[in-house]
Amino acid sequence: MPANTADLGVLDPSLYKSDCLDEDLMWPEGHVGRVWFTLKYEAGTERLQVHIIKAKHLPSRTPALANACDPYIKIQLMPDERRVLQTKQKKKTCNPFFDETFVYQIPPGKIESLTLKLSVLDVGRVGKGKQLIGHIILPLTELDGVAPDEEPQLYKLDIEKDLQEPTSDLGEILVSLLYNENLHRLTVTVIEARGLKLDPSSSKKEMVVRVTQERACRGVRARRTAAVEVVDDGSAFVSECFHFRLRADELHTTSVTIQALQPHSVYAKDRLLGKFVLGSYMFARGRALQHWNSALAAPMEQVKQWHPLTN
Repeated sequence: MPANTADLGVLDPSLYKSDCLDEDLMWPEGHVGRVWFTLKYEAGTERLQVHIIKAKHLPSRTPALANACDPYIKIQLMPDERRVLQTKQKKKTCNPFFDETFVYQIPPGKIESLTLKLSVLDVGRVGKGKQLIGHIILPLTELDGVAPDEEPQLYKLDIEKDLQEPTSDLGEILVSLLYNENLHRLTVTVIEARGLKLDPSSSKKEMVVRVTQERACRGVRARRTAAVEVVDDGSAFVSECFHFRLRADELHTTSVTIQALQPHSVYAKDRLLGKFVLGSYMFARGRALQHWNSALAAPMEQVKQWHPLTN
């Protein structure tokens, strides 16, 4: 179970108030802030300590005021995003100092499959609701276990804006994911498509979907659906599922590429209608990453999501 405590570790708060960590005085254009934090995983006690130190250069919601920001930070370990911890809210500052420690109990064999997600929010004016400034996402694959008396690892990472995904004019595909952790099997079901843009010069008003499992950016296995008819409004019903062997320790290095293709004659190459990639933070962002994490967080449950096609 996660916990919040203020007296863990050997951190000296005065160290983090000094200028020795503030050497970056010039901020790039469009910058929305940076967060200082430390991580320490003690394999012997199975404890992951997340110490949120401070943030700097958060945006002021009123440009004319220097510190119109009331920030706090949410801490989550993906893919299980249901266990959410958070810092205390700091008022009227774009450079908050938190100095708060959070603890998760994590078995040694599971730490490499997790990703730390920090969400920075501004409480905002009364009645306006919370405003998301952005996220920091850090895979824990490289985090080594240390002894209790060793120093934690310090991170200074920029906040990424939470950008809305553009709508696609190439169409969308509805896909479901189901991960069976007992059988080490990922089931990808291509359900249907809508809004497809076929080549009008082709006599074949059909589509196929290629599903490719990749590991470390190299193709491992590719499967294709049968050709299905695409009606005049660009929709098609597919309903085919594919099974891929996938161990828990391979989740962060595996991705699944979905390609919609319009078949031509036997002598012509299939035309790519669009594609998208599902996977961990190493390969995907936005709804594709969210879909992947949601499926892994709910093993044995079928999780469906529409995905826009891109070139």
